[in-house]
Amino acid sequence: MTAATTGTPRRATSKAVPLRSTRRTFASVERPRRSVLLTALTTVVLLYSLIPLLWLLINSTKTQGDLFTSFGLWFAGDFAFFGNIGQTLTYDGGIFVRWLGNTLLYVIVGAGGATLLAVLGGYALAKFAFPGKRAVFAVVIGAVAVPGTALAVPTFLMFSQLGLTNTPWAVIIPSLVSPFGLYLMWTFASEAIPTELLEAARIDGASEFRTFWQVSLPLLAPGIVTVALFTMVATWNNYFLPLIMLRNPDWYPLTLGLNQWNAQAATTGGEAVFHLVITGSLLTIVPLIVAFLVLQRYWQSGLAAGSVKE
Repeated sequence: MTAATTGTPRRATSKAVPLRSTRRTFASVERPRRSVLLTALTTVVLLYSLIPLLWLLINSTKTQGDLFTSFGLWFAGDFAFFGNIGQTLTYDGGIFVRWLGNTLLYVIVGAGGATLLAVLGGYALAKFAFPGKRAVFAVVIGAVAVPGTALAVPTFLMFSQLGLTNTPWAVIIPSLVSPFGLYLMWTFASEAIPTELLEAARIDGASEFRTFWQVSLPLLAPGIVTVALFTMVATWNNYFLPLIMLRNPDWYPLTLGLNQWNAQAATTGGEAVFHLVITGSLLTIVPLIVAFLVLQRYWQSGLAAGSVKE
């Protein structure tokens, strides 16, 4: 008779074998996967980017004589940083301050106007249908592919006929045109602003201006900041256009003015002021760093907006 018929319980004849752990470690936001190669490449890029800034910062603390008698990536005996700043701001009648004001003028009016025109044009091209839209798209793409230096000479000839050379308008007006900014806002507005949202605002009786100002503009904030940063850096670092347009040093931007100081040593009877050139270069990049630090939170806040469907 079997155990089933007698009702007696059957004893286990085999022991339970413990299962081998099959846990795997997956990469996540909290625990990202580590890569030695990626870390090494990032370190190389970081050093490549920071060493010139470090050299600029260290050498701005040296006097004219210490620049050629000390190691470039280490400090000299005399700490002349604040003295160099004072000399930079007061040298040649304080012309550096004038150059800084000119650069701010070109950036505020030129880059600001370019950003405004790119936002308006990109929004219109993305959300309105009109005849010839594909032709406009082709023109914008073609303008992006053309380098600015190729248009410098025709621009100079045109402004010369208008009598605008050697004036701030010769730098500001060409800076108002930003094909890349227009294309960037066009593509960004196409994805960032749902058409249904605009239709709902129009059904509620909102005008086109109110729809743009209250509905579309907040959604375009990350794109606006991105275009503003690109146009601001391009205008701030612009060298070739002011070089061919301006003859009066009173209208020079910082890039052209510092190059004039750097070339003084090669002229007959010119004074070598390399320590002021280095200090002025350091002061020149400070506003850009501040602008990036201030605007990056507006930039990053909306880059992933709408990427996750709730």
